[in-house]
Amino acid sequence: MKTVYLLDDDIAVRDSLGLLLLSHGYTVHAFEGGEAFLAAIDASSEGVVLLDVRMPGLSGPEVFKRLYESGSELIVLFLSGHGDIPMAVQAIRQGAFDFLEKPCSEKRLLERIDDALEVAIGRQSVRGNQQLLEKRLASITPREREVMDWILQGKLNKQIADEMQIAIRTVEVHRANVFAKMGVRSALDLSQLLKGA
Repeated sequence: MKTVYLLDDDIAVRDSLGLLLLSHGYTVHAFEGGEAFLAAIDASSEGVVLLDVRMPGLSGPEVFKRLYESGSELIVLFLSGHGDIPMAVQAIRQGAFDFLEKPCSEKRLLERIDDALEVAIGRQSVRGNQQLLEKRLASITPREREVMDWILQGKLNKQIADEMQIAIRTVEVHRANVFAKMGVRSALDLSQLLKGA
């Protein structure tokens, strides 16, 4: 995933930056304004947004605000010749990855895009792990869930059997099923997996 959404109202800037990014292996989607960009993306869109500040229609900060309000996972990197220090500080405080001034060296721009993509990939990985965990938890039966809760409290098989008034062998089967479905080998592994969730 090396996707960059390029928003700039200057066609010469879009063309030159687009060619630079394409030559470095990025997938580039260029937009003249914020409305077209927002219409083209959805909640599953991933990558980096290279965002100008001054554009006709929605300004860069307005586009950024809409992305933030929608819960978008896109990483925003402002690139503008019209920014100032207070604007840059505010953008960073609100969650923008960085605020670069035009003209910006190609080396610096590419480094910051790569850094932003690393954050995007990290977010994608966390989201993938969360979805996998939810899928595993959904595969556990209500009875196995009950046994799992006792396991997480540190109870031994005999104690769980007494609490649930079932045979120890049944507890052992449920415990084995829980460990297999959750992809763990021990109660400690299970606890750590769920603690990270």
